[in-house]
Amino acid sequence: MKATGRCMPQVTSGSLSITGNFRDNNEDKFHVDPLGRFFLVADGMGGQSAGEKASEMAIELVSRQLEKQVDFASSDHDAVVAAIDGAVAHANAEILALAQIEPRFHNMGTTLVFVVVADGHFFAGGVGDSRVYRLQNGSLEQLTTDHSLTQALLDAQTITPEEAETHRYRNVLYRYLGSKEGGDGTTPRILMPAPGDRFLLCSDGVTDGIDDDTITRLLAGEADPQSLTESIIAAAESGGSKDNISALVLDVGD
Repeated sequence: MKATGRCMPQVTSGSLSITGNFRDNNEDKFHVDPLGRFFLVADGMGGQSAGEKASEMAIELVSRQLEKQVDFASSDHDAVVAAIDGAVAHANAEILALAQIEPRFHNMGTTLVFVVVADGHFFAGGVGDSRVYRLQNGSLEQLTTDHSLTQALLDAQTITPEEAETHRYRNVLYRYLGSKEGGDGTTPRILMPAPGDRFLLCSDGVTDGIDDDTITRLLAGEADPQSLTESIIAAAESGGSKDNISALVLDVGD
């Protein structure tokens, strides 16, 4: 690896995934790199075994490619983004290929969100409608854009934010891993994390049960990231989430 002299941010994390009250199995998967270089959350779709297989493949394949392709000390951010996009495109191609040859996986797909740490920066992005948030100085920002039909209608100003909350296409995706467009790039946000920043990676099981105001309050109110993750999951579950629920919290230290 090339030395840059930039310090790796100190990151502590908490993570949890549950089946929830309305599903028989958990199609969500997450991964925390033991060396703190990357963090992933995936939400599978396509039926019981298919969704589980798609999210499992996304986590396994993207993790493996990130380890091989990303120079985590590189100051060439374009190269880091290209390596991330290559890892996601590789997973997308493999998921598409298996879906074509194995009938029981015919309709499988998965979302994926990530935070990759390179050159002291966070690269946050994804495909689908799982999300990455940052809480900084008490202010919450969604760092990813949902690849859903409802978000496309919002972007076109065809519907209002209030209408989007209950819109019939709210959970219909036009981009995900396992779709033709799934490997077209992740457009990550590149951020310099500051001490005290808190990041949340989550499946839509979280946002199905709690709104951004509740997420802000929870992220601002609990010190330990693992306890906080458990509180987020519990709030989403009691808030009526009808999906699997997964959350991964990152705390940036000094």
